[in-house]
Amino acid sequence: MSDLQIAFDYLPTLPQRRDVAIGCIGSGFIMADCHLVAYRQAGFNPVAIAARSREKAQEVADRHSLPKVYDNYEQLLDDTQIEVVDIAVPPDIQLEVVRAAVKRRYLKGILAQKPLGMNYAEAAEIVRLCEDAGIVLGVNQNMRYDQSVRSCKSLLKNGVLGEPIFGSIDMRAIPHWMPWQQRLGWVTLRIMSIHHLDTFRFWFGTPRRVFASARPDPRTSKKFAHEDGICLYILEYDCGLRASSWDDVWTGPALEGSESDIGIKWRVEGTQGLAKGTIGWPSYPARTPSTLDYTTTRQPGYWFQPRWKEVWFPDAFVGPMAQLLVAIETGSEPEISGRDNLETMALVEACYRSVAEHRAIEIAEVMS
Repeated sequence: MSDLQIAFDYLPTLPQRRDVAIGCIGSGFIMADCHLVAYRQAGFNPVAIAARSREKAQEVADRHSLPKVYDNYEQLLDDTQIEVVDIAVPPDIQLEVVRAAVKRRYLKGILAQKPLGMNYAEAAEIVRLCEDAGIVLGVNQNMRYDQSVRSCKSLLKNGVLGEPIFGSIDMRAIPHWMPWQQRLGWVTLRIMSIHHLDTFRFWFGTPRRVFASARPDPRTSKKFAHEDGICLYILEYDCGLRASSWDDVWTGPALEGSESDIGIKWRVEGTQGLAKGTIGWPSYPARTPSTLDYTTTRQPGYWFQPRWKEVWFPDAFVGPMAQLLVAIETGSEPEISGRDNLETMALVEACYRSVAEHRAIEIAEVMS
């Protein structure tokens, strides 16, 4: 590997069968502008949709040429032609939908949104329900399919960076908060940080413990009360590795009249190399690919800069559905299975406990 011609595994493995009938529950931004756009690009087969508003569901169906529109998700679940259900509803509704779905034993798979539930206990119940019903459960942790995140994983797998020593994600971005967040009182940890915590798990595995600190976001506090606005956390691994993220959703008064400095950067340092990158998502809807630059002692004196045309939103949303369809097809575990995702949910919950108790929380405390 002296020339470092690495085969970057940044695209998802696609199933042999792409005509599996997919039923879509939910008609919000994630479904209308991400899932269905990505599915059409990949040649998948969404055939039906249901949402809280029949009118909104019809609009999305017309936009994406879905042949069937149902008044509610129960009617959609009664359609025996549907093999896989794609659930894109708020987290306080997801368990209710899964409980209904697992009663339809003709279903082969469910793709659930992150967070998998309101808390770890609900996520564990969703996993149990699907396992008891023999239905394959995948989770839409879509940042794992961001092109730079997957390419960094390729560097780690190939040993290009050596033993990982330190990793960081620095987010300075102002997300568009969903309306349902106001009733739940959530801002960052279960919405944005969950992506970064899951990415650290994807790169390095699950840490032993986490210490988190948070304060409200001044801008969002004017709209609704919350605790998890600006969040900082440190992950500790038994091997000595440390990882940390600054999830800053304030970023200064950029919406109040100052100049803005918005973006997401990440960095992984190892014993034999360094990788750093950017995440293009804050520029959405402009198509801005994420980036990766890396250097290694295997070939000193060079920065390598692989690039691609694909972007996280919406292209990476092919990945979560593809990994579910491949698992169903091959009888294997999905790359992001419900059971695997329980460790991400436990890590998020540990962050909340750490913020409340002002101490480091072991992940085993949450999962016990």
